[in-house]
Amino acid sequence: MAQVVLDKSEDPEVTDLASRIQAAQGPEIELMTGWLSSWGEPVPGRGGDHESMGEPGEGMLTDDEMAALDAAEPPELERLFLEGMITHHEGAIAMAETEIAEGMSPDAKALAQDIIEAQKAEIGEMKSLLRSR
Repeated sequence: MAQVVLDKSEDPEVTDLASRIQAAQGPEIELMTGWLSSWGEPVPGRGGDHESMGEPGEGMLTDDEMAALDAAEPPELERLFLEGMITHHEGAIAMAETEIAEGMSPDAKALAQDIIEAQKAEIGEMKSLLRSR
């Protein structure tokens, strides 16, 4: 989602947010992928393989929602990104809360807490950006 905005948007506030999200999530994904590999667990697909990264309702956009984002032009593009990213973050927060409640790895629990704090702050920022449009 962030890359679509970075490729098409000229809104400096939204592109700055998309850049920060992309920069934060890349290292988190790499860390979690490394943990899964070291624990002998399957690693979900990466890159453009939207299907393997989660299900709608878990914070992932449906294929139709992703197609709408891909096809959108500003200012609809920014609105769809912000709304979709809020949903995405809410899904990540729910998964992180589950990790804190049920997980076994102290490192994974610590990362989960960091994700909750960062993504709640970003949700606040996204809601503010939506209200200003």
